[in-house]
Amino acid sequence: MVTLDDPVAVGGVELRNRLYRTPLLECAGNGPDAVSRLVDELAPAAESGVGCIHQGATLVRDEGGCAAPNMTRVHDPEFVDDLGALPDAIHDHGGRVFVQLAEGGLRSMETWHAEYRDRHPDAEQQVVSRPPWQLRLLDRVGFVDLTPHVLSTGEVEGLAQDFGRAAERTVEAGYDGVHLAGANMGIIQQFLSPFYNHRDDEFADGVTFLERVHDEIRDRVGDVPLITKVPAETAAPPTVRRHLSLADGVDIAARLAKAGFDGVVPVECSVVWDMSLVRGEFPDRAWTAEDLQADYDAAFGSRLRVRVVRLLNWLQARRFEREPGWNETFCRRVRERLHAEGHDDVVVCCEGGVRTRTQCDRLLGDGPDRPAADLVGMGRPFYAEPRLGARLLAGEDAICRSCNNCTVPQATGAEGRCRTPSVVRERGRLAKDGAYEGNSFGAPE
Repeated sequence: MVTLDDPVAVGGVELRNRLYRTPLLECAGNGPDAVSRLVDELAPAAESGVGCIHQGATLVRDEGGCAAPNMTRVHDPEFVDDLGALPDAIHDHGGRVFVQLAEGGLRSMETWHAEYRDRHPDAEQQVVSRPPWQLRLLDRVGFVDLTPHVLSTGEVEGLAQDFGRAAERTVEAGYDGVHLAGANMGIIQQFLSPFYNHRDDEFADGVTFLERVHDEIRDRVGDVPLITKVPAETAAPPTVRRHLSLADGVDIAARLAKAGFDGVVPVECSVVWDMSLVRGEFPDRAWTAEDLQADYDAAFGSRLRVRVVRLLNWLQARRFEREPGWNETFCRRVRERLHAEGHDDVVVCCEGGVRTRTQCDRLLGDGPDRPAADLVGMGRPFYAEPRLGARLLAGEDAICRSCNNCTVPQATGAEGRCRTPSVVRERGRLAKDGAYEGNSFGAPE
């Protein structure tokens, strides 16, 4: 039976085990300390034995498209050359690193961040089609701010080329693979989703855009491992009639495997940015933190709007309670379809609420069920334990409680870190006991 410890190949790249750190918001930006911040945040995972680290959503263009403050951009060749220090640090510890490339579209700060709009009054959202009526209604009542620019066919081609250029720069800097941000309401999901995509050109079929991005990347960097998130909008609100079903998501994954992608990350989510992405507890502690109140006001525009967003967050937490491994069914169906069609070499990556070693091994097939995945990822638990890999690979479980106190502050550009005192104390106790020490996971001595 396959377990978390077993090696695996993604494309032509060998990983020492099947554990990966999922893409998260690093909020490192592009300033003079950006590279060192990224190294400080991501290298400990490799040092602890994690097979592959995925740098979080990284923007392919020089402006716009930013879903949260302080996201890193890779449009500048000089900056990306300096960014090569991150792959070097990961490789020094025996790990591999992929970069997740992204563009926000309607999820961008142009839509929701009040202070950003004040500083950029002419900002527009780059959109697939005219925004859905639900978003236009929110714009009318002042909850969001829409100034959409519908991409022409030529501009869509240009966007695909920007993804290809960004991939070329990062691979030349030493990154081992590319991960496309194909879900979480980014522009790739907007192309795929019938909720957003009402085009009348060749990109009316949203998979065509992903195929074009694939071809751009292959033309520029050859057979570098290329994976993408694949959404199923099973958590769409009841007012949304047209959205991606689970069956649609399976079909998309099968088409992408046929197109030449090396891996897929099936993700059940919504058509909007909500707690379907981070299921778990309502982050009351984060909302009441005194040091963040001014930042919340700046992000959402007023004390009243902060209260409204907090209420919506509370309601969503009741709807999306903690559900360990919530993408398992989707992953299992995708993997079965890919193997039935002869795509055994296309890996399926499962993430979303995975917290225990037993669950990791079960997803990989250490039990009576067929495997749901070929790799298993964790994200927020690495905020709580940057060197979590050492304990997981030793058979232990993450201490993350899915309390989400790490997520809300990132709307202000705050760094990703655990903000729950009991968890921080537990990490301190484990560190004191030597739980994260050792060099037994394939790193150079």
